[in-house]
Amino acid sequence: CWKIISFTVGEPQTTSNNPTTLVPLKTLVHTLPLALSYLLYMLITMEAVRGINVPMYTTLRRTTVAFTMIVEYLLTGQKHSLPVVGSVGIILLGAFLAGARDLSFDAYGYAVVFIANICTAAYLAFISRIGRSSGLSSFGLMWCNGIICTPILLFWTSFRGDLEVTMNFPLLFYPGFQVVMLLSCIMAFLINYYVFLNTILNSALTQTICGNLKDLLTIGLGWLLFGGLPFDLFNIVGQALGFLGSCFYAYCKLQGK
Repeated sequence: CWKIISFTVGEPQTTSNNPTTLVPLKTLVHTLPLALSYLLYMLITMEAVRGINVPMYTTLRRTTVAFTMIVEYLLTGQKHSLPVVGSVGIILLGAFLAGARDLSFDAYGYAVVFIANICTAAYLAFISRIGRSSGLSSFGLMWCNGIICTPILLFWTSFRGDLEVTMNFPLLFYPGFQVVMLLSCIMAFLINYYVFLNTILNSALTQTICGNLKDLLTIGLGWLLFGGLPFDLFNIVGQALGFLGSCFYAYCKLQGK
């Protein structure tokens, strides 16, 4: 409303007359697949975390790169060069090596994780596709996503009783909790913004591989801060291969391959 940010790319924003949406209804409907894929991605990922142990969850989640390549091809016809496919293969090999010591099979848990991978791939592919076809910027896509998802989530949390539990939380209005909640919201906004921005400027596959790079930092911080993680050669080699595959992918993109 104050023209501080624009919801479109490269041109002055054309707003609707409705101050609630700030975008034309047609554009809002155009982003509906993105919002629905986001809801599925979020809900199924939460279930996947509870389904299996963390090492296998991390391992199976890295296979999202393969699903992303497939979904990109199906939705946008995007094809990748042989070096890029090879870098993805190295990442997958590293993922399975990292989890080779913990192959406790759980059919339900595995199925939920793979469904979460498909939802993640579809969500990122829709960001890339709708971001280009709608002319919306990262802010515009996030706004439309929030406008659609907020009433659905409010209804769902009310139906499940989560909203009532939240309102009855004894420390809800405690200043310390409010500060932490505010910082959490700011961090969530920044994460979402950069996911949207990276996916629009580069590709869904690039965003997926960038997401995998965080595992190296996560494991390193885990060793330094929490300790207790036993040394395992398969895990070390797998992590190194995953990092190497990600670096090779970056090199291929820089070389225009």
